[in-house]
Amino acid sequence: MAMKRGALDTFFKPATAKKPKYEISEHKTGHANYPFSIPHLPSEFAEQLGFAPAEEGKLLNDQLDLDLVYYEPYIPSSIAAGLFEFLRQELPFYRVQYAINRGGVQTMINTPRFTTVFGIDATARFGDDGELFDIKTGKNVGPGRYKCKPRPLPQCLDMLRNFTEGTTNETFNFCLVNYYADGQDSISYHSDDERFLGIDPAIASFTLGARRDFLMKHKPIVPGKGEVINEPKQIKLPLGPGDMVLMRGKTQANWLHSIPKRAGVDASKGRINITFRKAMVKGGTDNYYQYNVGTGGVHRWNAGQKKMLPWVSEGVATAVTKDEIPVVAADVAAASGQN
Repeated sequence: MAMKRGALDTFFKPATAKKPKYEISEHKTGHANYPFSIPHLPSEFAEQLGFAPAEEGKLLNDQLDLDLVYYEPYIPSSIAAGLFEFLRQELPFYRVQYAINRGGVQTMINTPRFTTVFGIDATARFGDDGELFDIKTGKNVGPGRYKCKPRPLPQCLDMLRNFTEGTTNETFNFCLVNYYADGQDSISYHSDDERFLGIDPAIASFTLGARRDFLMKHKPIVPGKGEVINEPKQIKLPLGPGDMVLMRGKTQANWLHSIPKRAGVDASKGRINITFRKAMVKGGTDNYYQYNVGTGGVHRWNAGQKKMLPWVSEGVATAVTKDEIPVVAADVAAASGQN
């Protein structure tokens, strides 16, 4: 029986390679404090972000001291998966270890997630050449001002920041990015109420990748004499890819939030959390870099092995996985103040 022409062509023609989920831009953001240059946002992603928010935000303020806007989603679904893959592949990440003092005993903590951070507090700014300048004097910031090595937001995150500011009418100068490799990575109950964020800070928190529960509970309320307190109900938001929660007003001062460990269908999938916030003083800059970059090595996503691996400039990575790093304590959030 004769084979049809189309089928014959298919038989001899090599299989067409799968089109990548995004095209890498030729343009990149570089800085002396970056371990490597970071590509600009793919043009198709930038175009689709122009349609954000994909859905109008829902106001959640029906409980004591609560002021949230919940976008489900904010980032259009057409690019949410691709944006997750892009940021996981192209950003530098760190598995930060640091010491805390508990009852006079120093304990080493390994952060149970990968982290990275970009930005500078409101007392300084980055010039076009990447140098730091004092806001008041306009003079170059000397090497002794910061304990860390601040770096500007790369274009791919700065563009999302600009859209977020336009939507929320808030301003931000920091971007923190967390990568939860699987359901075992987590963050315990905490609030982002550090003094360096000022009074009633606004924090915009994005989810990409796996769906994870975002839990909230009110801080303990001490009743006055003869007073009966009706405790606010706990909140659970099943944050999915592209969702955004804007926490503002008295929320940080009075509520705690967490991302608990997760088992089940999505336990093996990764999740990226992007938070924009505004640090007012230089203490905020030192804090954020200490707990999100630290002194450890850089990690980068290895698509072949499908996991984060230590990265060096020559491109040689040693096969150390997160499973080989002992987690001394999971309750790191209170010390680091991260989201």
